[in-house]
Amino acid sequence: MITGLAHICFTVSNLEESIEFYKDRLGLSPVFDFRNDKGEMTGIYLHIGGRSFIELFKSNPEKPDQKQSYKHFCLEVDDIQSTADNLRKNGVEVTEVKMGSDHSWQAWLADPDGNRIELHQYTSDSKQNAGLK
Repeated sequence: MITGLAHICFTVSNLEESIEFYKDRLGLSPVFDFRNDKGEMTGIYLHIGGRSFIELFKSNPEKPDQKQSYKHFCLEVDDIQSTADNLRKNGVEVTEVKMGSDHSWQAWLADPDGNRIELHQYTSDSKQNAGLK
């Protein structure tokens, strides 16, 4: 069952400038960042309030799906496997459930226009927990 909006994700042209805006101007709290294999920061997770977050990723102009600022939105669910199974029974194509790099369970689907929707189930090891205290 869907329980709330977990996060919304944007690709940004200038990650540092966007972090300054969301963190210093809007007052959102950083929870964790994403780094590539070289240790370079590629994204950040910011706590909005309650159990909701904004996720920012540095855009890559060479990738067509990263030319838009909106990347996906994420719905929190209480039982990801059951939710994915029920959606499939309703005719929705849903990816297999897998563990994400943030230690949360995730699966993906898209609406009829191709807008990506992530399903998220937090675990006791989810990095988001640092922002939910």
